[in-house]
Amino acid sequence: MAKRYNDFNSYLRKEFGCRVQKITIDAGFSCPNRDGTISSAGCIFCDSKGSGSGAGGRSQSIRDQVEQGKARLAVRYKAKKFLAYFQAFTNTYAPCDILQKRYDEALADSDIVGLAIGTRPDCIDKEKLSLIERYAETHMVWMEYGLQSAHNRTLKIINRGHTFEDFLRAVRMTRGRNILICAHVILGLPGESKEDILDTASAIADLGIHGIKIHSLYISKGTPLAQLYQEGGCQTIDQHTYAEWVVAFMERLCPDMIIQRLTGDPDPSALLAPAWALQKQQTLYLIQKTLEGRDTCQGNLYRSAQASHQVNP
Repeated sequence: MAKRYNDFNSYLRKEFGCRVQKITIDAGFSCPNRDGTISSAGCIFCDSKGSGSGAGGRSQSIRDQVEQGKARLAVRYKAKKFLAYFQAFTNTYAPCDILQKRYDEALADSDIVGLAIGTRPDCIDKEKLSLIERYAETHMVWMEYGLQSAHNRTLKIINRGHTFEDFLRAVRMTRGRNILICAHVILGLPGESKEDILDTASAIADLGIHGIKIHSLYISKGTPLAQLYQEGGCQTIDQHTYAEWVVAFMERLCPDMIIQRLTGDPDPSALLAPAWALQKQQTLYLIQKTLEGRDTCQGNLYRSAQASHQVNP
């Protein structure tokens, strides 16, 4: 089925003329929401891997992670070029000299055509952005800011340790540079309704953001969210509801926004709920069928007439 949105793989193929895949990297960074600077508990959904894949592991060098990632993804996807995705924990949470060393190590491989840097919006400043912008002279560079929700009440519930205003500040500092911006959001967070997630979509639609990752809320064992779930303090939404919410969310976005992700990839051994979170292809199929059911197309998928909500932090 032809996709009815601007998907990331197609965008990368157009830019580089071949299949490009992200190699997830754990660069050994920490997080101010874990080391006691903000909190020691971390976000309630974050596991011991810091939302990383654990594919590399902290005992491996960045160079080794890149080499192993290339070999794996070349076989699985026939990829020829790669983005070094600094995924685990907070990848701007260090002085600039350390950041430069880690980024340089990833880019030393000629098949790495770009960087994707996952970080918190409260862990960026002009000095770090100036460093990162220099890489954009020769490589594609994405700053991936974890937002999750535009509602400060939700950010407090999930113990994010930053506000929506922090996110706005990070976007303002990043805009105008040769850096692409991606926002991460989670649908189905504790206490949030469909109206709440649509407010988030409306709040970020006109910020000059280039891409977005939309994740389903899933619950990993050993997290504070798992305890909350087991005590009956939160619930997960069903797969069909998630597909409906994703489509409604996308309808609020700019038509040229690049959709990097439409659902998460939980570790099967760590997943507590919902079970359907492991059914990625089925979830993507439901989203596609929901799009078709709306009788929409690329030209009119976005910007529903009702997209006038105001966010109430």
